[in-house]
Amino acid sequence: MIDYKEIKNEFQKVVKGEIFDDVETLKKYSKDASLFEVFPKLVIWPKDAEDIKNIVKFVSNHKQENTGSQDETSGLSITVRAAGSCMSGGSLNESIILDVSKYFNKFSIDATNRTAEVEPGVFYRDFEPETLKHNLILPCYTASKNLCALGGMIGNNAAGEKTLRWGNMENFVEELEVILKDGELYTFKAIAMENLHQKSGQQNFEGELYGKMAHLTYENKIVINEAKPKTSKNSAGYYLWNIEKNNMFDLTKILVGSQGTLGIVTKAKIKLEETKPQSKLLVIFMNSTEKLGDVVNVILSHKPESLESYDDATLKLAMRFLPEMIKLMKTNILKLLWNFLPEVWMTVTGSMPKLVLMAEFSGKDEKETDLYIENLKKDLKKFDFKTHSTNTAGEAEKYWTIRRESFNLLRKHVKNGRTVPFIDDICVEPKFLPEFLPKIRKILDDAKLVYTIAGHAGNGNFHIIPLMDMKDSHNRELIPILSEQIFNLVREYGGSNSAEHNDGIIRTPYLNKMYSAQILDLFSETKKIFDPQNIFNPGKKVNGTIEYMVGHITK
Repeated sequence: MIDYKEIKNEFQKVVKGEIFDDVETLKKYSKDASLFEVFPKLVIWPKDAEDIKNIVKFVSNHKQENTGSQDETSGLSITVRAAGSCMSGGSLNESIILDVSKYFNKFSIDATNRTAEVEPGVFYRDFEPETLKHNLILPCYTASKNLCALGGMIGNNAAGEKTLRWGNMENFVEELEVILKDGELYTFKAIAMENLHQKSGQQNFEGELYGKMAHLTYENKIVINEAKPKTSKNSAGYYLWNIEKNNMFDLTKILVGSQGTLGIVTKAKIKLEETKPQSKLLVIFMNSTEKLGDVVNVILSHKPESLESYDDATLKLAMRFLPEMIKLMKTNILKLLWNFLPEVWMTVTGSMPKLVLMAEFSGKDEKETDLYIENLKKDLKKFDFKTHSTNTAGEAEKYWTIRRESFNLLRKHVKNGRTVPFIDDICVEPKFLPEFLPKIRKILDDAKLVYTIAGHAGNGNFHIIPLMDMKDSHNRELIPILSEQIFNLVREYGGSNSAEHNDGIIRTPYLNKMYSAQILDLFSETKKIFDPQNIFNPGKKVNGTIEYMVGHITK
């Protein structure tokens, strides 16, 4: 039995930050944006890296005496969180939560070298305005960019609407400062393969780590490379296939997307990209998804900056809460009402499209973007779908707001039900979408669910958000049944269970749908190399069970 009162007393001797164990605080930290409720025993706001070092050393030293089995999710352990915007339950833990949002929120921008140094508690909404002052941006920002923090973006290998052009978060991380299981701080960055032998020869934990990971990847090179998902986005599992590339050995590639299961990031050096001064949308209104794959392939051949989508249920939701949508856009109300008239007319006449596609093009001026759009419109004429090119930034913002805010509208307004993100991040190659999406819809329709579909059509990545009454035991029982069916279908098409939102509590038990037993063993071995005592965010990536997942669904 772990005595957390005694542990709190011990922490108060070595931790400068605040420590909480009151019911109100623990209840607040028992939830994130997922469908779970997991009560921690302690919540700590560490003040600096020394605080985290001392906490990790204490937990490491006392792990064995406070745990019946080192694989138990209920043992002494640490989970780091900032914004709590995780939809997979990745920021929940029964033991100790470290909230880095209060003190780890500093950043600096090097405009000359187009890089930034950020701490994990920095909110993206505070970071982006400062980068834009230098005409720079971190283009892998998420649709939840007004909510998320940089630490979560690193932990989940964040992606979003610009990922089609720029890729996931892993493409932008150059260095990571990480506190490992021995309570010491290490800096990880790419090293040349010829220096790997020297690095692994160090007589410390870092040397041991490099040696074991080099051995693991070398001995299993073929099976690891064969396991790499064919989708353009993936945040499921550990990215063993990315560690060795272009004659470089880079352990940041496995730390990004690891959901804090291998160590605690205290600082990151990230790359930024130059913004383009002009962008426009071509909006395609599809009254059928039968030719979706062909349409997407035509659009992709024109190399758009992004290709996003939302379905008719999302559009109806936006019209239902139109005043709030307009309020979110914070500009001239009368002008916005005028912009929304076409959508209002669709609602009144029952002529809603089945799917809305948004192809964004960026360039040095309006003439360049107009040329991109006109060329695409010519190629799309054969499909006979209505299209519309936005004329102003305000008009484009209308479509972006519908796409980005549908999840929040669902969470806030729908009575006798709540958003239940459990199949919310599936991804297949775009060429399979005409077959894949109808099969997904049939599974959900057969279960008589109300849901919305929105996502990144250019990547074949869709966010499916059902609405369910979680007080109903039948609905809670449906979740593992539907998960099994959906992830079997994803496997059939060689897709990913999670393109952006990661495994967490909800998808870790289904990693066997994506990866072979041999790869799952390598994931477990990776966890043991970094964290042999299982002190960092247990139950995610490895050792997650359906029983634990079902047992912690909120009621």
